[in-house]
Amino acid sequence: MQLKPNAYRLHETAKGVETMTRFALAVLALASGVYTYLGVRGLLDGSATFVFFAAIIYSAAVSVAIYAFWTFMMRFVPLVTSGVQRASLFLTMAIGCGMIIAMSSWLNAAALAGSAALEQHMAVTLQGYAEDLDDAHANALAAQSLLPDVQRAAERFAALAADEREQGALTGSMGSGSVVQLLSQMSTQMNQLAATISGSREEVAGLFEQGSNRLATMRELVSTPGTIAPRSDSFQAEAVQLSAIIAALQQTDVAASVARASEDLSAGFIAPVADGRSADLVNRQDQVMETVRAAVAVQSAALTAAADEILATPAVEQRRFVPLSSAEAVLRYWQDFIPSWAGAISIDLLPVVLVLVLMIVNDAMRRDSQSLEEAENITAAEMLRAMTLYRKMEAAGVSVEAPVPLAEFAGPPTEKPAAADNTPEEATVTPIDSAQRKRTDGPRPA
Repeated sequence: MQLKPNAYRLHETAKGVETMTRFALAVLALASGVYTYLGVRGLLDGSATFVFFAAIIYSAAVSVAIYAFWTFMMRFVPLVTSGVQRASLFLTMAIGCGMIIAMSSWLNAAALAGSAALEQHMAVTLQGYAEDLDDAHANALAAQSLLPDVQRAAERFAALAADEREQGALTGSMGSGSVVQLLSQMSTQMNQLAATISGSREEVAGLFEQGSNRLATMRELVSTPGTIAPRSDSFQAEAVQLSAIIAALQQTDVAASVARASEDLSAGFIAPVADGRSADLVNRQDQVMETVRAAVAVQSAALTAAADEILATPAVEQRRFVPLSSAEAVLRYWQDFIPSWAGAISIDLLPVVLVLVLMIVNDAMRRDSQSLEEAENITAAEMLRAMTLYRKMEAAGVSVEAPVPLAEFAGPPTEKPAAADNTPEEATVTPIDSAQRKRTDGPRPA
């Protein structure tokens, strides 16, 4: 039975790439150690010397562990053929891969995408601060929506006072009596409330401008290239100032003051004593002042309801910028850095592909050479003895299929007939019967 050439070629090719496999595994382990060093350096605290040596030792341990683990896998997995044993090795390899990811891959990702992850953290925080500033500004300006209602009420009371003074539109008697005094008093209170609301507008605008300037500075810190650590420190300082501005914006909200003032309009209503010269005029003044009281109560209720609605708006919660290390930032924003994670994990787990390739190649070699396992272990002496025995059998005209005692062929080999001058692979032996053997055989050697 001839040895199939495919198994031989696979065996020689596997031997040829063995050096390259070791070299590739060493390079991958070294690369993983370098990036692990960069990642772990940002997690350690202490002096520069301590951080340097501690990171070097850890990264060296990681490189040695990765090289040793994958060397074991490449050596043993292709040789094991039992299904249970191979499954156990695969389980062991899966556990080892998980341990490699835990001790190295996430640090590799921190080294590859740490700065970008910190910038992402600052960008997300900046977006939150911008929303907080807009909400605080909107809440502060909400009270400004009450200003038109207050101004209309003040103008209405002032117009009624003027009509009563000039035409006696309410009591039928012109002059500055009790009704005119009451209407003028209500108009003055409304104007004071309007002035309070208007006065807060300038303060709100100034604080919002300061907050916008802080946000612009923070945006520059996020987008400006350079070392991430000093930018993060400056960003934190700007965030503290912006938080103070947002808190000041919330304190300028005059909705609560408007609510209290509107309640005072009704609860603290003081009507003057009717000063009419006749009982009829006094009666008419009392009726008009009662009507004014009812109008003030309605206006007070409307302003109070509007102010309460503004006060019901949730206040802006104070936000605090929390600095993160590069590793923490990569873990928190891992969905934004999937390519970096894939590269970091691939550096450590690429040897899985090499292990599977070697396993498949060894299985193919076993399938091609499984019927000639004894031939792979035969020595040169055994081969020479087999060839000598084969020639003796040809010279004696004995069929190779018939068992012949080896003792009969202990003597020196006879010369081969010229017709049988072929290679062992090309020789063809045909069985002969006993009668033909008697006619052709000569005397057997002693």
